[in-house]
Amino acid sequence: MESTYKLITLVGSSPNSFEEAIQNAVSDASKSLRDLRIASVEKQDCKIENGKIVAYRVRFTLSFKYEV
Repeated sequence: MESTYKLITLVGSSPNSFEEAIQNAVSDASKSLRDLRIASVEKQDCKIENGKIVAYRVRFTLSFKYEV
């Protein structure tokens, strides 16, 4: 069976971890997109204030099944 997938780029954030940052974004995306498939991390970074990490951010590509 053939399938077509669409790719989008998302950025997730969290005050706690990279893992939570991507989970937050995937959770939000699943509210409006169906049949999510693969998340591929492109970049991770941290926001730093006064010498402490205050936010973890993850930019990633998410694929989902394209329905015609």
